[in-house]
Amino acid sequence: MAEELESKTLFTIPVFGGIPIAESVAVTWVIMAILVILSLILVRNLKVENPGKKQLLLESGVSFLQDFFVGILGEEGKRYVPYLMSTVIFIGIANIAGVFGFTPPTKDMNVTIALSLMSIILIEYAGFHKRGLKGFLKSFAEPVPIMLPINILELAIRPTSLCMRLFGNVLGSFVVMKLLEFICPAILPIPFSLYFDFFDGFIQAYVFVFLTSLFIKEAIE
Repeated sequence: MAEELESKTLFTIPVFGGIPIAESVAVTWVIMAILVILSLILVRNLKVENPGKKQLLLESGVSFLQDFFVGILGEEGKRYVPYLMSTVIFIGIANIAGVFGFTPPTKDMNVTIALSLMSIILIEYAGFHKRGLKGFLKSFAEPVPIMLPINILELAIRPTSLCMRLFGNVLGSFVVMKLLEFICPAILPIPFSLYFDFFDGFIQAYVFVFLTSLFIKEAIE
């Protein structure tokens, strides 16, 4: 377990005395490159009339995600949907990276902390954008002034809960799969891989963005 918690250095860039690049960072770069390449390929030759199967499938996926998040946030929260869509796609792919021989980046707490901080910054920005500076500061004393300390604590509690939930579940799934591969490397890990690597991985991505959506909705109400 201690070994799995370590953030391994994959290589070092020989500048400024050496910049260590963690394995999670390198895998994240690979995922980003894949997403960029797929985006360039999938959006080529789009048609308004008589779209092909590839375009229809792409539009169906985008429409599904957009309708899902708009259904939570409402029309007023549409500006935040692109971030949520990008995040759920990235986390979903990152969580199933183990199937392709990579170590899931979300197994590294530094990655989940970064994702949580980005989400909480967006949540607080949403409240600030909706209410203005005066209303944003006043919201910390709602519904009654005595709630001020608790509301301030939520600024740390929310990203911590998002981070630890994602990190803990991904790390737990990764460790269980490694144990199964050690006990019975031939057949046993296959059905469990379908659950831990695919089903559970996508569920964790869904939970992360769903909670972020709810927090944004609360901030803009």
